[in-house]
Amino acid sequence: MKVIKKQRNSRMCIICGMDNPVGLKAQFYNMEDGSVVCPFQFREEHQSFPQRVHGGLTATMMDEIGLRALWVDKDENTFGVTMSMEIKFRKPVPYNEDLLARAIVEKETSKFLIAKAELYTTKGELLSNAEIRYLKLSVEKIADNIDEHKEMCYLIEDGITEIYCPWAD
Repeated sequence: MKVIKKQRNSRMCIICGMDNPVGLKAQFYNMEDGSVVCPFQFREEHQSFPQRVHGGLTATMMDEIGLRALWVDKDENTFGVTMSMEIKFRKPVPYNEDLLARAIVEKETSKFLIAKAELYTTKGELLSNAEIRYLKLSVEKIADNIDEHKEMCYLIEDGITEIYCPWAD
């Protein structure tokens, strides 16, 4: 599937923070179908039990990509906080394997956003899916003395123009 635009990364987020030594340093791409996609790998230190990722980290990735679905057709200055998440863990999530996270906006109002998020293997096997509700808020209402331009400071151009999306087959 065709990549339309690359999203920015932050400094210290556990999912997208480029300066976070234990983070995933995940990259996010706006896709031609209106979704956002993230190819990534969890690492062994993200496990709960041998051979599987901690469910809390799976949920954290779903939460991150769900809000990033908002940025597919907007600038990255619109933020929000998670109100609720209903997640279904379908299969154990492996570490040290290529995975794909995907999210798309299901419904949006001036104050709220509902996103659908999914996590797949590169073979198209659904590992988890979630419906996440967010309250849209300005950065000033989320945290004190934060400059979102300094925090979301990395745009890592990598030349990726297409990502194989097995769910689209």
